[in-house]
Amino acid sequence: MNIYISPSVVGKTHVVALETAVLTHGLPYPKNVEAVLAMEDAVRESGAVPATIGIVDGTIKVGLTPDEIEKLGTVEDRKKVSVRDIALAVYGKWNAGTTVSATMWVANKVGIEVFATGGIGGVHRNVEKTWDISADMYALATIPVMVVSSGAKSILDLPKTIEYLETMGVPVLGYGTNVFPAFYTGKTDLSLRHRFDTPNQVAAYWRVHRSMGMKSGALIANPIPQEHAIDPAEMEGILDKVLFEMEEKHIVGKDVTPFLLSRIAQELGDKVVDANIALLVNNARVAGAIARFL
Repeated sequence: MNIYISPSVVGKTHVVALETAVLTHGLPYPKNVEAVLAMEDAVRESGAVPATIGIVDGTIKVGLTPDEIEKLGTVEDRKKVSVRDIALAVYGKWNAGTTVSATMWVANKVGIEVFATGGIGGVHRNVEKTWDISADMYALATIPVMVVSSGAKSILDLPKTIEYLETMGVPVLGYGTNVFPAFYTGKTDLSLRHRFDTPNQVAAYWRVHRSMGMKSGALIANPIPQEHAIDPAEMEGILDKVLFEMEEKHIVGKDVTPFLLSRIAQELGDKVVDANIALLVNNARVAGAIARFL
């Protein structure tokens, strides 16, 4: 299999996978590179080993070097790959960032059980018209990797996303919270059934999950630090405006998420970038602490 594992990762225990879609498509340069390096530092500070996953010239790499991170953050024609696209990326010798589903797939292939990201994809608004459901849902249902995230992106239909995760048999576990966080906004009115407050509790749960032969992953919902959270009412007002624009312009399919995130960034300015980086680093820190107990 065309997967290269860095010497910094080979033979190590307590490893945390990190994705690179945020590097190629999530944040502007140089904030994208700074964010990934800050996530790696947060994992190390928690006592674990970071393994940033990406595709460089068609080779799947587990544990990117700083130069490779810089390359994926700046190279022209860089792509974003879901699990569906991995073989195409290898075949086409792409430079590409891996989404949640692709990163989970690679992490599982090399035995990494903890993964930190920003927010997962899910069920999109107006799904009854578009049938737009992220591959992250299928990955969480079929790949046994823990995903530490700030819930799901607030551009999604969050109640339907949680319902779909339940249908697919995916445990959604609050970390220090009783409600499902919505990416930039740490609080919603969506209650969670289960809550953990320490990393060793999560690790102990995961050992039971795996020992019982469960095939699914688990979503560890970790809210954005409150000082960086964006007011839910402000975010919803912007979303209403941007969703109306999207419908007017007939934007559908894979163009939906980039359009929405780009327009939200235009509306909120630096505040949204700072919030994004804060939640990414916080999730990496929590994932590192969980991995240390595995």
